[in-house]
Amino acid sequence: MQEIEVGRISDFFAKPVVAGVELHGSLKTGDLVRIKGATTDLEFVLASMQIEHLAVTEAKDGDLIGIKVPDRVRRGDHVYKVIE
Repeated sequence: MQEIEVGRISDFFAKPVVAGVELHGSLKTGDLVRIKGATTDLEFVLASMQIEHLAVTEAKDGDLIGIKVPDRVRRGDHVYKVIE
């Protein structure tokens, strides 16, 4: 499997478990995503995302999105799209 870096974590909110991501690539709902950092290593299917509190199915380079994450992530963690 190939991983393409598409962004970085900019914020994390514990309740609900949501992360802000600054994109420099593109993402769509249904993509397999991996978030990796010094103490973070998560892989999950992107179920939903929002831009300015509005649900979207696609986001592109330059967008700031919010995504639900299964566990804690940290500012600066790398966000990858996994290509099978």
